Amino acid sequence: MANKLICQMGLPSSMAKIFAARNITTAKALALMEDRVRSGGHLPTSLRGLDEALCGGIPVGALTELVGPSGIGKTQFCLKLSLLATLPACYGGLNGRVIYIDTESKFSSRRMIEIGENSFPQIFQSEGLAQKMAGRIIVIRPTSLSDFTQSLQQMKLTLLQNEVKLIIVDSMAALISGDIERSTTGPRQHPLRWPLSFLKSIAEFSQIPVVVTNQVRSQSNDESLRYPFQGQTNDTCENTVRLESHLIAALGIQWAHGVNIRLVFEAHSGHRFIKVAKSPLSRAVAFPFIVESSGISLLSDEGTDVSGPEISRIHCQGHNIFAQ
Repeated sequence: MANKLICQMGLPSSMAKIFAARNITTAKALALMEDRVRSGGHLPTSLRGLDEALCGGIPVGALTELVGPSGIGKTQFCLKLSLLATLPACYGGLNGRVIYIDTESKFSSRRMIEIGENSFPQIFQSEGLAQKMAGRIIVIRPTSLSDFTQSLQQMKLTLLQNEVKLIIVDSMAALISGDIERSTTGPRQHPLRWPLSFLKSIAEFSQIPVVVTNQVRSQSNDESLRYPFQGQTNDTCENTVRLESHLIAALGIQWAHGVNIRLVFEAHSGHRFIKVAKSPLSRAVAFPFIVESSGISLLSDEGTDVSGPEISRIHCQGHNIFAQ
């Protein structure tokens, strides 16, 4: 029964076409997907305030974006997520594999083990466990957008069979050479339109979290300060804000439309913050954090509400983001 073809199961043609489009051709593949759905939910980040704001953590079946300046802590966050996804289930992990697409050669197994030793000392004292967990992370280093696209096409067929529980792309913006499309109405197609759609389909098909990082750039004079998800505001003094006081996401508004969750990493008022800027379930809220030997830690689990244009702004002021 496990190897019976979907096309031989007498399903309605409309349903059979959906399965075929998602490369689900046998009953075994369908059962694996159903298991993923039943075990779904979230990948907890171990940051209590953020997990509560996100209703459990990084959601499965969705595309989560981390956007912020270089050195702010995005890769540190990704390394911690990788660790949590590979941890044995008895310790609260997902006991799975991770596909880590490292476009800037920032992945460090040594740093991930350091995070593990300081976060879960009782686990990492076990001989060989750290190496075993590091071995569960498959690191891919594409050198171009075409290499990345080819990796995605090869990936989808093996996700379920290899118990992959998390995909990370660090970073998406590094794959694009030249200028990113700055207009939502221009005739040129956004270069990441297909990869964006494909990553979302992988998340949905495999029922796993897909996390991508995005860089930042300065805002030009003709660009809007607001994204559709930040809500309406009647504040007329915003035109007087100096544009150089903040940054915007490098991949533009079209990309922002496509992601399900956006977490902004920024620095101002002497602290770094993780800001929930886009979520279908959560309010916009920011948490101060630090980067230490155990990874990212929140200074407070009580977030500060964010509203208006501040939702989409990315500040990088008043703090040395390279200081550890």
